[in-house]
Amino acid sequence: MAAVKEKSEVNSPNRKILLEHTRNIGIAAHIDAGKTTTTERILFYSGVVHKMGEVHEGTTVTDWMEQERERGITITSAAISCNWQTKDGPFKDIKHQVNIIDTPGHVDFTAEVERSLRVLDGAVGVFCAVAGVQPQSETVWRQMDKYNVPRIAFINKMDRTGADFFTAVKEVREKLGGNAHPIFIPIGAEDQFKGIIDLVKMKAYIYDETDLSGVKYDIQNIPADYQSQSEEYRESLIEALADFDDVLAERYLDGEVLSEDEIKLGIRKATLSLKFLGVIPGSAFKNKGVQMLFDAVIDYLPCPLDLPPMIGQNSDEEKIELIADDRGKAAALAFKLWSDPFVGKLVFIRVYAGEMKKGAVLYNPRTRRNERISRLMVMKADTREDIEAAYTGDICAIIGAKDISTGDTLCDKDLDIRLEPPTFPEPVISMSIEPNTKADQEKLSLALQRLSEEDPTFQVTTNHETGQTIIAGMGELHLEIIRDRLFREFKVEAGAGKPQIAYRESITKKAEGEGKFIRQSGGRGQYGHAVIKIEPNEKGKGTEVINKIVGGVIPKEYIKPTEEGIKEAANNGVVAGYPVIDWIVTLYDGSYHDVDSSELAFKMAGIFAFKEAMKNAGPILLEPIMKVEVATPEEYQGDIMGDLNRRRGQIQGMETKGNLTNVICFVPLEAMFGYSTDVRSLSKGRASYAMEPSHFEQVPSNILKKIVETSTKAPART
Repeated sequence: MAAVKEKSEVNSPNRKILLEHTRNIGIAAHIDAGKTTTTERILFYSGVVHKMGEVHEGTTVTDWMEQERERGITITSAAISCNWQTKDGPFKDIKHQVNIIDTPGHVDFTAEVERSLRVLDGAVGVFCAVAGVQPQSETVWRQMDKYNVPRIAFINKMDRTGADFFTAVKEVREKLGGNAHPIFIPIGAEDQFKGIIDLVKMKAYIYDETDLSGVKYDIQNIPADYQSQSEEYRESLIEALADFDDVLAERYLDGEVLSEDEIKLGIRKATLSLKFLGVIPGSAFKNKGVQMLFDAVIDYLPCPLDLPPMIGQNSDEEKIELIADDRGKAAALAFKLWSDPFVGKLVFIRVYAGEMKKGAVLYNPRTRRNERISRLMVMKADTREDIEAAYTGDICAIIGAKDISTGDTLCDKDLDIRLEPPTFPEPVISMSIEPNTKADQEKLSLALQRLSEEDPTFQVTTNHETGQTIIAGMGELHLEIIRDRLFREFKVEAGAGKPQIAYRESITKKAEGEGKFIRQSGGRGQYGHAVIKIEPNEKGKGTEVINKIVGGVIPKEYIKPTEEGIKEAANNGVVAGYPVIDWIVTLYDGSYHDVDSSELAFKMAGIFAFKEAMKNAGPILLEPIMKVEVATPEEYQGDIMGDLNRRRGQIQGMETKGNLTNVICFVPLEAMFGYSTDVRSLSKGRASYAMEPSHFEQVPSNILKKIVETSTKAPART
């Protein structure tokens, strides 16, 4: 744990719930693993709602958008706060505040998961007891690793046919590399799933089958036929904890009996190390195991004081530590924007230090402007509660900030710090969009601007040759939801062109290029001259311009415009006009004119030099490749694989789970349009699939010809 001040010193006297009793957690998993249902049960048991909603009925609290309720999926991450008290353990009977973010599972909305995990202290990974570790589970796991988020796991759907808790735990270890150990084990499975056994207390929780709410359960001695299994897994759990706590290890090796609180503190210490994963079985839909899961959130996941200080940079790019402290200077990170029809722009923030009061003026280091907070609110999904102040560790929303973007820092004017913003993937698909009437043109522009502010993976550009508006996003569903929101929220009817792929261009060998821009028009002319070398960079390493001008052959003031010209030229490659990636350019020679040279002339020289060099550097076109996993009954396996082969798919492997076969392959995005309809028809609606962006590969020559022919007509560029 990070060294911090005494807890009494960091809490404001105005706090209702102390900082050490605050938890910020996310519920994250593959689509349809049960995140939203689990969140809904937590809200019911904590008293936020008095009736449990269901995803299939469209009545859940956190899936509040019309599009979410119609489709039965989570589209936008919803923040909600509740209170919880454990009945035993180190935090017995202490009221805790838990801020929960229910994140989407669909890969098209992965940005919502990314920005949520950036501001959370801990997470609950939900896995399906039948399907185990699914493709998006791996993506979410990598995102949690990226932001060093401590986590626990909930193996959900233990009531489903084919549920296997221990196989799911094994998959977490093998596929995700997680040091997973059960802290509860199930009693029965499928329709015989009756309860769970606590390996810390060595007691069984048997649910009352007549009480459908899951509130009533009996705490009993472990059934005789589960006694040896429970002892075996408890022994394994304590051995695993001994690796993280020398005192616990010594007592265990000496044969001493460890108390419940000692084991719980051992689990907490191991969890915070990021090298241990406690696992709990349950069924959110059948209301079993959720209370124990939430107790584990309190007992094992961190409060803001347990984490290392947040690292930021000042205006001189020097690193600064920001310690969680109500009495320090205020600093918060804006991680999400939302257009609310009633109050305007909502900015979701995570407060990392200090106290923020309603009416306060905060400084934005990016814009170097002050922002006044006119209102502060705690969110309850789509409802909200006004508050007078927010404290360290709080997740809340503000109204009144004008010029603010996702990832901005808001801080005290005397605190010069910029916190690390979340990072987002590049869009992979684009299409043109046009309003149906001239009257809708202005409304469309305003609506698209607001939507692009909210969603960093949604981009809007204008094709200057055709005048068309181009929208780009993470997938077909992403853009479909955008169009639906345009109609419902902004009352704009718009038609869309055929989806276009976000191709990229690159080079395969070294080359040189010379660019000259010379104009004479009677008076003062224009003169710029640059010579460059271009070479491929490592895949995924991006682009780089190196200045090796010596002897003043190009004056210092013209170096930057030349580099800008090179970068601008890379936005439109020579193959089909798509952005060029993974290259290194060295600017090493050129010449200038004492009178006629200008910044514009050298920028144009940089553009010409890049174009010429790229033509000689073996230019290639790259297409996005998707990792696709299809789960299909065995009888349709042949048809599914044949169809994937026709789509230029490369089969990577297959695995059987029960009567389902998982086919894993890489398929070009271009071949995946309309696949959801095709896979249903091939399997009579029984197969499902998931896909996520994987990498770029060179386009085959027969496909390249078609793309180059259409690139002059299709305006989509991202």
